[in-house]
Amino acid sequence: MSLVLDPAAQDLLFREARTANTFTDEPVTDEQVQAIYDLVKYGPTAFNQSPLRVVLVRSAEGRERLVQHMAEGNRPKTATAPLVAILAADNEFHEELPSLLPHFPQAKDMFFAERPVREASAGLNAALQAAYFIVGVRAAGLAAGPMTGYDAAGIQKEFLDDDHTPLMVVNIGKPGEDAWFPRSPRLSYDDVITTV
Repeated sequence: MSLVLDPAAQDLLFREARTANTFTDEPVTDEQVQAIYDLVKYGPTAFNQSPLRVVLVRSAEGRERLVQHMAEGNRPKTATAPLVAILAADNEFHEELPSLLPHFPQAKDMFFAERPVREASAGLNAALQAAYFIVGVRAAGLAAGPMTGYDAAGIQKEFLDDDHTPLMVVNIGKPGEDAWFPRSPRLSYDDVITTV
């Protein structure tokens, strides 16, 4: 059985998409980022929660502050990407649940009154939203370079607050020269799927 999605779109989003390590200097516009978000915000999450928060790092000063917290191998590509996004989980996401889940507003206090429960849920659901965000970047014809090699405490202190946990840093732009490492292997269907 074939997929409904056009094969060219499958290639754009998955098969041919790669993590970029170099980028051209073509800018990524606010309009592109808004179009990406306006698409990926529909991805499913538990209780329709929306804990993902995105900090766009555009200024030279902001870039300099960010690069100092990146792992050594990630610094050059973060310094030169047209746009860098810090993706974080909002651990106080539950405050918005009454408007996001209008048929069940009591979910805010019934399930998320305790901070450790909120942090676990925010981490999982913001990670889902981060994956949707990366696919959205690809849908915009751009390349994403997601990274977790950084000083999380430093990024949190520099760009966020105690209610927000950094998940990843994503370089965004058109792929540059020699942007790709060789494609790494993937597990096969039989390695992953079990039927009971």
